[in-house]
Amino acid sequence: MSRFQLALNVDNLAEGVAFYSKLFNTRPTKLKEGYANFAVAQPPLKLVLIENPGHGGTINHLGVEVESSDTVHSEISRLAGEGMITDEEIGTTCCFAKQDKVWVTGPGGERWEVYTVVADSEIFGTSHALLAADDRGGCARGAEEATAASTTCCR
Repeated sequence: MSRFQLALNVDNLAEGVAFYSKLFNTRPTKLKEGYANFAVAQPPLKLVLIENPGHGGTINHLGVEVESSDTVHSEISRLAGEGMITDEEIGTTCCFAKQDKVWVTGPGGERWEVYTVVADSEIFGTSHALLAADDRGGCARGAEEATAASTTCCR
């Protein structure tokens, strides 16, 4: 099963969790400091909330969650075959999960990932594609902040 992912910046995580729990009639499947994600059954959606004060109400990044690493690798080949520039991250840790993923950038600078979760993680992790995306409207606050805090990925 594939599902659309929407990662949103929120000013206050507790307020965001309360609102989206009511809106989608479900509780987060993962709730950590500064981070929550919901596996919404209907509509099929992976909703990620990333506490990022001052940037609330903006898109952090978009994605498609797929079933397996094999699907991620197939998408890498397909997207490259379409002439798209891909940024592959295999075995990366990001958003409290070990993941295999590929990133592409849309014409408006929006960041898209196709990913699968390989295993849960107790650390937030880092993702160089997200850190590099900051000047294109991505989610990192800045390279110096990312370097200072090794647990920064999508904040």
